[in-house]
Amino acid sequence: MKSLINGAFRNKAAMILIVIMVLAMGGLSYTKLPMEFLPEADNPQVTVSVIGPGYDASAMDRTVTGPIEQALASIKGKTNTFSTSGDGFSQVNLNFDSRTNMKEAKQEVEQAVNTVALPDNVSSPYVVQLNTSMIPISFVTLTFADGVSDAEKESLEQRIRDEFNAIDGVGSVMVAGKPQPSVSIEPNAEKLAEKGVPLQALYGVLQGRTASSAVGESVLDGQIVNLNVVANLQDIDTLKQLPVVPGVKLSEVADVKLDDSKESLFRVDGKDAIEFVISKGANSNAVSVGKEVEKIIDKYNEENAAVELKVAISTSEQVVHSVNSMMREVLLGALFATIVILIFMRNIRATLVTIVSIPLSLAMTLYLLDLSGITLNILTLGGVAVAVGRLVDDSIVVIENIFRRLQKEKFSKELVIDATAEVARAITASTLTTIAVFLPMSLLRGSLQSFLLPFALTMTYSLLSSLIVALTVIPLMSAGVLRNSNIKEHQPSKRFVRLLEWNLKRKWLPILGAVVLLVASIATYMTMPKGAIDSSNAENVNVSLQYKPGTPAEQVLENGFKLETYLLGREDVSLVMMVNGNSSESAKYGSVSSPTLVTYMLKMKKGADAEKTMEEVKAQAGGYPEAELNVSTGDFMSSGSSTEVIIDVTGGNLEDIGKTAEEVMAKIAPIKDVLKVESNQQEKKTIYTLEVNPAAAKAGEIAAQLQGMLNPVPVGSIVVDGQTIPVRIEPALKPQSESELSALTVMTDEGPKPVSAVAKWEKSEQATMFYHKDGSSYVRVSASVEPSQLSKVGTEIDKQLKEISPPEGVKLNVGGASADQSADIMSLFMMMIVSIGVVYLIMVFTFKTLKAPLAIISSIFFVPIGAVLGLIVTGVTPDFTAIFGVVMLIGIVVTNAIVLIDRVKHNEERMTIREALLEAAGTRMRPILMTAIATVGAMLPLVFGSSESGSIVSQSLAIVVIGGLVVATLLTLVIVPCVYELLYFRKSARQRKIAAAAVSEAAAHSAREGTV
Repeated sequence: MKSLINGAFRNKAAMILIVIMVLAMGGLSYTKLPMEFLPEADNPQVTVSVIGPGYDASAMDRTVTGPIEQALASIKGKTNTFSTSGDGFSQVNLNFDSRTNMKEAKQEVEQAVNTVALPDNVSSPYVVQLNTSMIPISFVTLTFADGVSDAEKESLEQRIRDEFNAIDGVGSVMVAGKPQPSVSIEPNAEKLAEKGVPLQALYGVLQGRTASSAVGESVLDGQIVNLNVVANLQDIDTLKQLPVVPGVKLSEVADVKLDDSKESLFRVDGKDAIEFVISKGANSNAVSVGKEVEKIIDKYNEENAAVELKVAISTSEQVVHSVNSMMREVLLGALFATIVILIFMRNIRATLVTIVSIPLSLAMTLYLLDLSGITLNILTLGGVAVAVGRLVDDSIVVIENIFRRLQKEKFSKELVIDATAEVARAITASTLTTIAVFLPMSLLRGSLQSFLLPFALTMTYSLLSSLIVALTVIPLMSAGVLRNSNIKEHQPSKRFVRLLEWNLKRKWLPILGAVVLLVASIATYMTMPKGAIDSSNAENVNVSLQYKPGTPAEQVLENGFKLETYLLGREDVSLVMMVNGNSSESAKYGSVSSPTLVTYMLKMKKGADAEKTMEEVKAQAGGYPEAELNVSTGDFMSSGSSTEVIIDVTGGNLEDIGKTAEEVMAKIAPIKDVLKVESNQQEKKTIYTLEVNPAAAKAGEIAAQLQGMLNPVPVGSIVVDGQTIPVRIEPALKPQSESELSALTVMTDEGPKPVSAVAKWEKSEQATMFYHKDGSSYVRVSASVEPSQLSKVGTEIDKQLKEISPPEGVKLNVGGASADQSADIMSLFMMMIVSIGVVYLIMVFTFKTLKAPLAIISSIFFVPIGAVLGLIVTGVTPDFTAIFGVVMLIGIVVTNAIVLIDRVKHNEERMTIREALLEAAGTRMRPILMTAIATVGAMLPLVFGSSESGSIVSQSLAIVVIGGLVVATLLTLVIVPCVYELLYFRKSARQRKIAAAAVSEAAAHSAREGTV
């Protein structure tokens, strides 16, 4: 280390140049680093979605979900498979273990589902594997002025979409609410019979009517020319005039009209609209993409009066807010650390030298992040905010040691070098141990590792940078700045030394007291409820209106518009978005829902009380007695609830599963802090199934005929105003009763017969949704839980489930937020144990002994005392981030113990253990308190600031770090010396005995001389 320090002094000009270059590269890297909300992390799940309009849940389960599940049965790496079949949709979710390469898994799933033969009129399977980089940057709404034709709308929508796609850094642009106009031909049964026209004649009405063909070439007037045949249907009037049979026009036997329908309904502020959901590509800058989106919006709004584009939600703005708020907290932290140093040093020059490490370390960190390809997000910025207090620790120890030596010795370059080298081993070891805490990240689960690794690398780069600065720049600047400085001598606290000496004489007493406090704090923590990380956003409120499956679409939309009108009338809401139905675009992203579900997104006005709004919207539930009205804060982090406990009831017998699920719900519902309990098997609807007599008819042919009679049949397309519009024949038959169903006529081998002659309609009540887990039916019970009481409620649910005795073959599987929280906490505890082992190993290498590192490690056991005390005093509910704060403290707390024991080891070369401990504690008390208080000061903005949604750098983490560090620092100064002397008890006792004998002999010698 001394050679590194000497090298800096020998190359002053080079060091000045390096400092300037580091600051410049750091500034440049800050402007270059891609900004995003979260680091890129794969969700270990692949989703397969299929849309089948007109198919009921049973048909989707039997003809779509089942075959897909069979095709996916042999996929490698999957842990389990969940499927949902509902009216008009099917979705299969495959979960994978954390070691799986998700890109390869997606490809394998795509290959498997492409081999499945699906029924007619259902979409191709959409396979999606979600990644945090797919979190949308902007939700943009497009509305049109009155009088704009459908063709113009389609043209404008496509132009805008193309411009969004052309933005550098855009990954995808999803469109919702896109018009899907079609021409509807409704056969008139009476007129068909009157004219003697068979229904089948309508199916060929467009056959051969349109063409675009080259038929050859010929020589005309001595010139070779090409001959083409072209025919286009340009309007509905022409379509109406087409002959169905000779002498009979289409309009004479059917009603022909334009159906201006949509694949899915999307409305903004009461008007039909189109929504663009824009996501960025991997490693793109969310902020720059968001700015380009706004430029395109401004351009179209200014140049084209026919359109109005609005940014409904912009996560790129949230990224900017995150960056700005975190940078503000970093600067405040640096300011507090500076004030602490100034108070202790009482020397402006020494303070200025010390705080130089902050901008230099940050600049070097930003440059290293840029080289590593890591983005600027709430986790990397959180790492900087947490590390800023530690950035000055090494420099404080160096400058304090130089400062202390200058109080008694004459200034010289050699003194500065020697004083720096004296503490070099201690600060290097302390920095390495702090970094070592993050090495066991490889033991964490996949997505958890992806989230914490950027944070860990930021901390690592920051601390390594601060160490290099402390060993090179700080002594070099000290030699220049402190040369003519008038430094007053500082004496160690005599009271503290006497207190420590008292404790060393009765070392079992303070050690026992510390152990009692440790046990009490752990016991207290175990009884405390653990909450979930809040990922909600009070600026947005989600509302859903859910009707029973099978409810007519007209009734759903009528009530949907009624609720929309109420929401539009609220003065605290600035924007209302309404969505209903499925679209192929949303299915591509794994988003499918029941056609009887209407959802709303409310954008709150600034300063509006979201809680009050939610309560008042919930109060409207009485106006919709047949529907379920749910209200929650907006959540961009995940589609599911972060505080939902799920219990899957699996087995072979559906009746047993259903009864057990009802028993589970009855047990869970009364539990305190369970907000709502629901099951996926609560609703049923009437199903008519035609049981065909195989001897009388062929079931396959009957099914095909009925499908054609009861469902729209596509027969071609026409081109209107440059827009291609599909043409379909509406169902010829619309039975209104069971008797009309039985009277339907079908063709058999023996000719036309009523369907009742060859089959029988069976009426039954069936589930509205079908759920499978690993191919078997299951019922899922979901319990929404008060976020702050998650662990407590989870424990109570487990207790209640143990009282249930399910029938043979039925199993209960608990999952959801509570299970995820337990797994994450266990992962962190494992990481904590490994971290302590790594720290101990580094200490053994540093001090070349097994005993001294044990005394240093003992300081870690004081961490829970302060952490729990901090949570109790502030009344904050601990969550996952609090446990992560304890892991961080392992590295931070041992720093003080290392600085102390390193001084003890130096002293032992010329003192007894007791004297070495007293001198080291008195001398190192000031730098230890300075580093601890500087770190606490730097963390204070995180306590009083507003933590980012879903960030691990939360108020809970800051309180744990501050409380743990304060108590551990105070106990380190007292308990660690006691533990150290206890480890060397015999040697220390022998030294004290020898010292006492020497004192007695000296006293006796003095007495003899006095006598003489």
